[in-house]
Amino acid sequence: MDNMSITNTPTSNDACLSIVHSLMCHRQGGESETFAKRAIESLVKKLKEKKDELDSLITAITTNGAHPSKCVTIQRTLDGRLQVAGRKGFPHVIYARLWRWPDLHKNELKHVKYCQYAFDLKCDSVCVNPYHYERVVSPGIDLSGLTLQSSAPSSMLVKDEYVHDFEGQPSLSSAEGHSVQTIQHPPSNRASAETYSTTAMLAPTESSSTGTTNFPNIPVASTTPEYWCSIAYFEMDVQVGETFKVPSSCPIVTVDGYVDPSGGDRFCLGQLSNVHRTEAIERARLHIGKGVQLECKGEGDVWVRCLSDHAVFVQSYYLDREAGRAPGDAVHKIYPSAYIKVFDLRQCHRQMQQQAATAQAAAAAQAAAVAGNIPGPGSVGGIAPAISLSAAAGIGVDDLRRLCILRMSFVKGWGPDYPRQSIKETPCWIEIHLHRALQLLDEVLHTMPIADPQPLD
Repeated sequence: MDNMSITNTPTSNDACLSIVHSLMCHRQGGESETFAKRAIESLVKKLKEKKDELDSLITAITTNGAHPSKCVTIQRTLDGRLQVAGRKGFPHVIYARLWRWPDLHKNELKHVKYCQYAFDLKCDSVCVNPYHYERVVSPGIDLSGLTLQSSAPSSMLVKDEYVHDFEGQPSLSSAEGHSVQTIQHPPSNRASAETYSTTAMLAPTESSSTGTTNFPNIPVASTTPEYWCSIAYFEMDVQVGETFKVPSSCPIVTVDGYVDPSGGDRFCLGQLSNVHRTEAIERARLHIGKGVQLECKGEGDVWVRCLSDHAVFVQSYYLDREAGRAPGDAVHKIYPSAYIKVFDLRQCHRQMQQQAATAQAAAAAQAAAVAGNIPGPGSVGGIAPAISLSAAAGIGVDDLRRLCILRMSFVKGWGPDYPRQSIKETPCWIEIHLHRALQLLDEVLHTMPIADPQPLD
């Protein structure tokens, strides 16, 4: 333990505060100071009764792995994840990010041979010694189709809001862990895509995900909407300027940061004024640049191409589903030059039918229960056992309208990975109402009317 004699290097006998302070000095800066401190404090307290392991951690971190060190273990949780400061993540990943690779993605870690309690070994204890893991970077692939049949990983976690998006191609990871809600979609890499899978290379009309192949046909439109979408521009929680309607004759529309007059297939945000605009909003607006292209394909599917030098962040129920996430559970970071499908009309139609039917059945069952006629188990059609009657009956028209809306922020992200918890806290963002989907919703509600939820006594 010669290295313990180094000036200012604590040992397991020192106070927790001294140890935490010393270990904080070696963090890599990818996380906020608050999160890092909470994560380190939590670990040091868990190791206080295991002095040899705590000394191993101190040795490993303060010497940057120069000296061999033992496993540093904590108890494995039921789902394998650790909660720190309200966020869940895999413990070995949390501490490897903290002290070695701030931009690490969870599927990039491989344990060294001599690690006895590595996360993948599924022992009751998990080794979180960052120097017992090596980083293995996956190759880039084409994600334009983002299809479920593709054997290639389709998304990744993100931590790099303030890093310029061209400072190196991000590496890949699957969306298996639900601890971090931002999922990355980098630009296509055509060369390596051919090596992996042809599915992701197919044109959008030929490539349909397993989630949408069995959907029923959409009814023929009784009238063709004059406009295929409406775009409202916001700064924080304030709409700025008029809502911009895109004619059905312009299937591709560009939303950019320039000051030219808007019209037809181009919505220019640069010329919009706002008396409440702050310096931070002004700075963010300067980075919108060439912005994004929205493209309506077929009867109402929507694709996005990021033309800006900075990423855009999208709320898309379609991408949530493709990534195996609950609707509204993720924010999708779309990198410069990426071209990706963000809305599927057939999937949306099926979803609104299911939700309307669920809400209707639940409302009927609730009314019967109130009247004293409590139905037997299984009599409420279409309601998953996990959904309570009151929750299902609480689905209102606004919930169904959300299926027909896309939200997208420029430059700045939101969610648990960012300082902003809601898109309404981002400096510049747009809300896109998709008219064909809204038309279908009207038809669904006409055949299956649902009442707006009433407050329960």
